[in-house]
Amino acid sequence: MAKQKTAFFCTNCGVESTKWIGKCPSCGEWNSYVEEPIIKAVKSATGKTREAPIPKLVTEINIAKEPRLNTKSVELNRVLGGGLVPGSVILIGGEPGIGKSTLMLQFSLRVSSYKIMYVSGEESEQQLKLRAERIGGKGENCFVYCESILENILLQFDKLNPDIIIIDSIQTIQSERIDSSPGTVVQVRECTASLLKYAKENNKPIFLIGHINKEGSIAGPKVLEHMVDTVLAFEGDLNNLYRILRSTKNRFGSTSEIGIFEMQSTGLKEVPNPSDILLSHTDEILSGTVVAATIEGIRPILIEVQALVSSAAYGNPQRSSMGFDLRRLGMLLAVLEKRAGFRLSAKDVFLNIAGGLKVSDPAIDLAVIAAVLSSDLDRPVPKDICIAGEIGLTGEVRPVSRVEQRIGEAEKLGFKKMLISKYGLKGIDLTKYKIQVFTVAKVEEAFKILFH
Repeated sequence: MAKQKTAFFCTNCGVESTKWIGKCPSCGEWNSYVEEPIIKAVKSATGKTREAPIPKLVTEINIAKEPRLNTKSVELNRVLGGGLVPGSVILIGGEPGIGKSTLMLQFSLRVSSYKIMYVSGEESEQQLKLRAERIGGKGENCFVYCESILENILLQFDKLNPDIIIIDSIQTIQSERIDSSPGTVVQVRECTASLLKYAKENNKPIFLIGHINKEGSIAGPKVLEHMVDTVLAFEGDLNNLYRILRSTKNRFGSTSEIGIFEMQSTGLKEVPNPSDILLSHTDEILSGTVVAATIEGIRPILIEVQALVSSAAYGNPQRSSMGFDLRRLGMLLAVLEKRAGFRLSAKDVFLNIAGGLKVSDPAIDLAVIAAVLSSDLDRPVPKDICIAGEIGLTGEVRPVSRVEQRIGEAEKLGFKKMLISKYGLKGIDLTKYKIQVFTVAKVEEAFKILFH
């Protein structure tokens, strides 16, 4: 028997090499090459042959606009760009236990208008049935198939002819044509290529659930993300109830949209108005608490910024931040010292974004400073005011994007006042809002309004 030829592949980008290399010349990763068998060119996995296409002029191509498939989930439809495109391949990645399988099984059980095939290489039929009973949903058109061999899966596709296919997960699927274990670079790449080919030829949408590695990126070669049409990231803190479904690549829609879910014992519940949940509804007015208007994707969300300033008990002052960049917090404290004259260098400063969210929007800078000073002075900020403004190193309040959306969200939730930069009002008609809008140019002006 002839010895099978092998080659070395980069686990990060999938580049092939005849020998092991310490540093990948394509992506620059170190120690990323693994030895895998070389795959011979064979017919398609189903054994079928098809005629080779011929080149066509762009003007000769007919486009029949096909309607998107409704997923029965407002949040999922929003992230996908309005629904599921026939023939598309969607990759969903996320940390273990975050809810990827729950999201897809819940979708399978609640969409009865399409025939859905849920392929699981990780769980048995009994385990899936137990989870389905907990989640709820009729599942009239949901077919479960527990298999990890690609050839058997493709054979069942031809027999059942499902409208939508879900693979959980792509790292557990293996092809018998490849003498390699599941999850390796070659297996993941070739299995994805076969499923992608099936989706395009038969015009069937396929969801692929993917594992992530310790760096937080989807496991397998980077080429996997290039092959698929849409890449969705399911994010959240395992200690928190809220999950964010974010699009990082979408050939059929915007990558600015996000979907927000709440993990419950009966599955994932959609959160149509996250601002109302993330804000505290206590009647007591406390210092160190400020409401900020941020943007997640293209959705305006109001969040609660909490700060605690106290004397440093052990000599070295501490700086701690949850949900906000610690280095940016240090920069804002330096601006307070230099430009506004507040001495915080000998005090502990703790910052928290309520609800467990991680916010990178610079528009909450002014709210962070206001919360820190409110705690330091022990003077509460009025509860009916919302803040949006970026702070520059010179102490100026810089304009932020989508000001009108932020003002509209604050007005919708019953806030009476809004504090923004005076430089961001170009082309904005403030008379159409009932909320009172204050504009400031420097942090000192903002303090006079907040602590008058």
